[in-house]
Amino acid sequence: MKIAFIAMSGIRACDTELLELGLTLPGFVERSKQIASLPSLGLLTLAGMTPKRHDIHYLEVPDLASKLTAVDLNEKFDLVAISSYSAQIDEAYELAMRFRTNGTPVVMGGTHVTALPHEAQKYCTSVVLGEGEPLWLEVLEDAEQEQLKLFYDARKLDYSLADAPMPAFELLDISKYNRLTVQTSRGCPHNCEFCAGSNLICNRYKQKPVEKVLAEIDRICKIWPHPFIEFADDNSFVDHAYWKALLPELKKRRIKWFTETDLSVAEDPELLRMMRESGCAQVLIGLESPTLDPLDGLELNGNWKLRRFAQYKEAIRTIQAHGITVNGCFIVGLDGQTTDVFDDIYDFVREAQLYEVQITILTPFPGTALYDRLKKANRLIEPSNWKKCTLFDLNFRPLGMSGKELREGFHALAMKLYSDSFTNWRRDTFKQNLRNNSKNERLCA
Repeated sequence: MKIAFIAMSGIRACDTELLELGLTLPGFVERSKQIASLPSLGLLTLAGMTPKRHDIHYLEVPDLASKLTAVDLNEKFDLVAISSYSAQIDEAYELAMRFRTNGTPVVMGGTHVTALPHEAQKYCTSVVLGEGEPLWLEVLEDAEQEQLKLFYDARKLDYSLADAPMPAFELLDISKYNRLTVQTSRGCPHNCEFCAGSNLICNRYKQKPVEKVLAEIDRICKIWPHPFIEFADDNSFVDHAYWKALLPELKKRRIKWFTETDLSVAEDPELLRMMRESGCAQVLIGLESPTLDPLDGLELNGNWKLRRFAQYKEAIRTIQAHGITVNGCFIVGLDGQTTDVFDDIYDFVREAQLYEVQITILTPFPGTALYDRLKKANRLIEPSNWKKCTLFDLNFRPLGMSGKELREGFHALAMKLYSDSFTNWRRDTFKQNLRNNSKNERLCA
């Protein structure tokens, strides 16, 4: 069969004023642009396990307006697999319908369609719920026999990452990317109510064997010497012992890398040293709130962040003292926040001397506990307007302020945080602190 793996890519936001701000504030939507420019690791993984007898193609569609440069709808495929985030799902559905009109069967998967399989099935031939790997070969066999099922459900299957296939990195035009992704784990023990990560398709925390991770990095290095790697994990450093086995091997490969984690890394000086020596450039940490009360109940498995709130700033300083920059993430619109949150975030960033900061608006993604809670409370403005699942658009009624106050405060905070003067201050302060740390270490030696 001739198979197309199609990823919907590109950044989305409905707030036109915010988009205009992004054009003049380089740091504003920087992280979201990085995510939007990453290849679809899920599709590349399925492509990697597809038998060699098939003719496979990896395609990216930033938006349907430019689709003709990426996807020729007149080109005949025997099967199309589409992956999309919620914000692009309407365009993904439209693309699926266009292929189906031409007689091409379409399979869709990912977090959005797993949360809303019956919605998705209206537009495609088959829906894959949960992890794709344990079912993909079955999907291919059914497609060859022209007997595709409406649904393939992996959510109750106990899939091990020890069986993870090698992603088909060779399908990529490396010149298009500034980083490539490798996954070491799925799931997260914190289980935040707003999280639309891999916990929506994976029912438990699991890790990929170290040797498999290294094999993937080695494959990338063959097509991109000394690459920048993003570990596509919701929370990489849950198991410090695992990483202490992996990091010395990463050091040998002379790569640079980035990942998402929690503040527990600050409690392990040996781990921080090994991270820096192995090429860790930055960690992204979900701080969520600059004040204590909104953290209460944010995690469904406990109040881990609430209990560590008093150590937030010192932990950030400890991590950055090891030469690893911290990108601290804050959410605006949490229950318990008032209009004071905008000044509180700015003051926190300055006092903690964060190198990088990311601000987002609380977003009720389908399938999350947050979405269900707000829907029951009649606080969703447009319950099915997936275009607003961008992290930058408001689609619910906040409690501690009006929607107008939230949007205006968010805009003003972005102007302050990402102004040239404050951005340069954050960068320069990090460098000066590093120099002072190095000087003190030499004096103590």
